[in-house]
Amino acid sequence: MSRIREQFCKKIGLRSLTICSPFLFLAGIFAYLNYRVPRTRKEIFETLVKGLQRLEYRGYDSAGIGVDGPKKSDSGDTSYICLIKKRGKVKALDEELYKNDSTDLETELDTHFGIAHTRWATHGEPSAVNCHPHRSDKNNVFCQCCLFVTNSSILCNYRQISKGYEFESETDTEVIPKLIKYVYDNRENDYVSFSTLVELVIQQLEGAFALVFKSVHFPGEAVATRRGSPLLIGVRSKYELSTEQIPIQYNSNGKSPRASNCRQTTFGSRNQRLLELAIIEHTNKVIYLQDDDIAAVAEGKLSLHRMSRCAGEDPVRAIQTLQMELQQIMKGNFKAFMQKEIFEQPESVFNTMRGRICFDTNTVVLGGLKDHLKEIRRCRRLILIGCGTSFHAGVATRQILEELTELPVMVELASDFLDRITPVFRDDVCFLISQSGETADTLMALRYCQGRGALTVGVTNTVGSSISRETDCGVHINAGPEIGVASTKAYTSQFVALTMFGLMMSEDRISLQKRRLEIINGLRMLPGLIKEVLTLDDKIRSIADELYQQRSLLVMGRGYNYATCLEGALKIKEITYMHSEGILAGELKHGPLALIDKHMPVIMIIMRDACYTKCHNALQQVTARQGRPIILCCQDDPEITRNAYKTIELPQTVDCLQGIISVIPLQLMSFHLAVLRGYDVDCPRNLAKSVTVE
Repeated sequence: MSRIREQFCKKIGLRSLTICSPFLFLAGIFAYLNYRVPRTRKEIFETLVKGLQRLEYRGYDSAGIGVDGPKKSDSGDTSYICLIKKRGKVKALDEELYKNDSTDLETELDTHFGIAHTRWATHGEPSAVNCHPHRSDKNNVFCQCCLFVTNSSILCNYRQISKGYEFESETDTEVIPKLIKYVYDNRENDYVSFSTLVELVIQQLEGAFALVFKSVHFPGEAVATRRGSPLLIGVRSKYELSTEQIPIQYNSNGKSPRASNCRQTTFGSRNQRLLELAIIEHTNKVIYLQDDDIAAVAEGKLSLHRMSRCAGEDPVRAIQTLQMELQQIMKGNFKAFMQKEIFEQPESVFNTMRGRICFDTNTVVLGGLKDHLKEIRRCRRLILIGCGTSFHAGVATRQILEELTELPVMVELASDFLDRITPVFRDDVCFLISQSGETADTLMALRYCQGRGALTVGVTNTVGSSISRETDCGVHINAGPEIGVASTKAYTSQFVALTMFGLMMSEDRISLQKRRLEIINGLRMLPGLIKEVLTLDDKIRSIADELYQQRSLLVMGRGYNYATCLEGALKIKEITYMHSEGILAGELKHGPLALIDKHMPVIMIIMRDACYTKCHNALQQVTARQGRPIILCCQDDPEITRNAYKTIELPQTVDCLQGIISVIPLQLMSFHLAVLRGYDVDCPRNLAKSVTVE
């Protein structure tokens, strides 16, 4: 432990300070600095609040801002930081701002730096006092926003350890502004730069974070830093920028940096777009910070700092121009981002196939895998690893991959895969499936597989994410930005991408050419079939009208449609808060049949495939117990229709792709159920978009 950490821990009565843990929380920061551009306090508030509102879809429970307060006449004319925090949505914070009598909204400020934050509670319940920003003391000498921090030493006894520092909240991250004030109070020289203070502080932190600091000692200055979490800086000037690159200033102490400190995490399509959402209406010029970069703004000038330079590291950060437009990420005429993304699936699955399938020659080329194809074909088995929806994409494609590759295929939940210390060998090929490319369990599984010599393949929606960078090769699914917390179009694009891998692997198998042609023709028709399914939205809404007051819902199927049951049940759980369970129809007699009666809603998926007769037998068992099944079936199937309470008739495609068609009604069903139950579809409670949590 460093001298600074030892002294600080002794000061506040702690034995140790470790900000490192499997407990991780996600939040959103938006900070705004105007330099020699007059802005009223009201305009500053509006800018900060609007920035938070652009991030609010991610599922937060409280919000706060920190701005310069008026002069304190009773304290020798010293300024302080005004903190306004509120439990609930950003709208509640916005209303609170205008109730505060101490803020003169018409005061014009030539230079000002304000920070704002939304919080998803982990340590400490949702409340104003637990919300960020946090302050160093009652005089608000330092104030800090934290995007997310890990903590294995949950510092929940702050109130009992106030030896010189009074902890106000139950949160773990309040220790950071306390620490920076301690460093400032014990500085060796009278003058120390703001960026140097932050540099000293982050050396004491372990784990992942993104931090923005404000201080009365450094008025009008901003300092931001990150490690393992996305953070970008938007740059706007009325003059043309004199450079497109910002050089890094190094403060090397002559020691070689640790290898772990040299690992850079970049955030691509998904995580970048999440941040761009808040920036794009202000500027299209941005800088993406790397791990342990420290960005400081003083007197209108931006500088970037690092402790030392790693071998091969780029000594500059480029100012990039965003190509997206605001309307790309707005809801348009839809009620919610999730609804918009469900209806975007004809385009998203087409984009997954674009440039990769030639329907004239019936060839499939995944550019990220072609150089490794010989090695993959020589492997002993395929292991598909993911969490949640990504795991379901593996389950959905396992059967067709086994058929096309003639290899055994294991599908693993990343957390269980690690808990079991699963044997992995050099001749295995491990697919790491993650929507964001940053899922913590999946990322650790990747490193576990690499440590055992296996070839690793990333399947992500995020160019430049940790998984896409660290795997040996990979496939980007190109689904486009997905804002809703409950994944929809990423699932169907993962499904298509994995199926294309199987087609690519079987290209030289003469015995499989008829089957390959059938699947390729199915993929060609897929966007049109999805559009046809989306026309059933009104009918699905009418069925939801009958179900939304229920407390439980079963989804049943088998074969290729078992994964659809799991994914459909997950969507219902995520956003409607109803108990929902995906059941393998072959297991009905082994327990789940006890749940069936006239009051238990059951959705059954019965398509014309190899399991049709077996599923029909399950249907007979359900109806014999007075069950009232709602059946997803093929068009013109009178036998199924005769035994159903309700039917949703779907166009038929090749069996291994039917799951893409049949999952869409369940996505729509979950959306309508959530709306009817009065819930926020895009912000389900207790969940966040990118699950960087173990």
